[in-house]
Amino acid sequence: MAELAEREQAPGHADRGTGRSAARGLPGWLVVVVPALAAFFATWIGLSGPSLWRDEAYTKDAASRSLSHLFTLLGHTDAVHGAYYVLIHFVAAGIGTSDAALRFPSVCAMAVATGFTAAAGRRAAMLAGGRWPGVTGLLSGLLFAAAPYMTYYAQMARSYALVTMCATIASYLLLRAAGDAAGDGGWKWWLGYGLAVACTGLFNTFGLLILPAHALTLLVVPRRRIVLAWLLSAATSVVVLVPLLLSAFSQRVQISWLPKPGTKTLTTLASDLAGSKALIAPVALLAIGGVIAGVLAGRRLSPAALALPWLVVPPAVLLAVSAVKPVYSQRYVEFCLPALAILVAAGLTGLARLLATTSLVRRGGGSRATALAWAPSAVVLALIAVLLISPQHAIRQSSARPDNLRYASQVVAAHELPGDVVFYLPNDMYVLGTGYPAPFRKLRDIALGESAVASGTLAGQEVSSPAELASRFTDVTRVWFVTGDLNGKFPTASSPVDKEMMTLVSGMHVIGQWRAGEVLLTLYSA
Repeated sequence: MAELAEREQAPGHADRGTGRSAARGLPGWLVVVVPALAAFFATWIGLSGPSLWRDEAYTKDAASRSLSHLFTLLGHTDAVHGAYYVLIHFVAAGIGTSDAALRFPSVCAMAVATGFTAAAGRRAAMLAGGRWPGVTGLLSGLLFAAAPYMTYYAQMARSYALVTMCATIASYLLLRAAGDAAGDGGWKWWLGYGLAVACTGLFNTFGLLILPAHALTLLVVPRRRIVLAWLLSAATSVVVLVPLLLSAFSQRVQISWLPKPGTKTLTTLASDLAGSKALIAPVALLAIGGVIAGVLAGRRLSPAALALPWLVVPPAVLLAVSAVKPVYSQRYVEFCLPALAILVAAGLTGLARLLATTSLVRRGGGSRATALAWAPSAVVLALIAVLLISPQHAIRQSSARPDNLRYASQVVAAHELPGDVVFYLPNDMYVLGTGYPAPFRKLRDIALGESAVASGTLAGQEVSSPAELASRFTDVTRVWFVTGDLNGKFPTASSPVDKEMMTLVSGMHVIGQWRAGEVLLTLYSA
């Protein structure tokens, strides 16, 4: 980050091309560091507040295994998260597996992503030749830092924050390479770009959708050497990921639960990217303003040329494919959020530039004219800030996560008795007890045939037959039934063993039932 700030402060080829010095206006270090620090401290506050949910429990469980057991697991499932699990394994070895420790890498990743969002916004504005590129960059970073959706994934022990970081770094490096006045971008920028794209795909294979977005960005750069250099870098980054892509394809059953997207999918995406339903319209108008400013810049790299394809292409591709085979999940396109921040910042700056050309503002002269030009944008920013207070508060609550595993654990701890049995329906709901496992470990899992570690799976293997389960159901007076909501409904018994579970508790009485988000705990007694 320090090196980035120094580079952004120093004049370069792109700056000479616009006839302006990068040192004019806001210093580069300020543009980069202030938003990054704002994002870090904003997401660090309350980091342990929300409960872990089931996907974070998978992270905790996988990262807690030895490396040999972890790689055995990846051979069966979750290969797409392998790099992230290995990273968290070493983090956990150093600072533990508390909620804050598991989420800390995501906080750091989003802080870095924020700094690069600011740098990319500034660099793109400089290449477009407009006024106040430093302000465009600063606003890009601060808008991203204030986004509730950014906070949500910064405070989550999953790989999506790292995907966002890598995609944002790749986008910045694309500007450095393609905007080089020499015409070839320099091998170091393309090398860094290829590495950043490869890391984006390494942490989530859908992150490679940044490549078609960048391909559209380069349509405004009619230089054959630039296009060839990009093709080489992009192809190399994909080739090195072929083993991972093949593993992910072989394990595609993992996303078989995804539903076909509908109209609600689009409205939810728009609401979450904007921050709330109330912000969809103003954010969309500002983004459109950023696009118009990019059109006025002509066939040059601009904030719109970078951000519009980045914002639109990945979700559009996944949604189109999902019409045939569902592959879309909103978390897979979270890395597009920095693009929206850049577009909105460009819209705010474009509005100020437009007002600066009016006779009323020009008569003010000097700093007074600048203040008048920026007054409407400042009012809009203040309105956005006020409207983001409630969504920022809401997104930090456990209720914003699908599951509240902390509460589920507290329920079991408060009501369990020696000898209690636990059934998970279906078997993969075992994860619901791994976020805060201490109370669940005291329950007898008589349906378990082979443990998760021994079987190299996330949930372990059930006993082989209903008869074997029935033979273990002796001297049982109380049973905990643990299941979880999936796509709006709780699963029903489908396998012979699961049906036997239902038969065994059919003669018992329900003495307690608790909801913990999408977790349902039912306690039966004889």
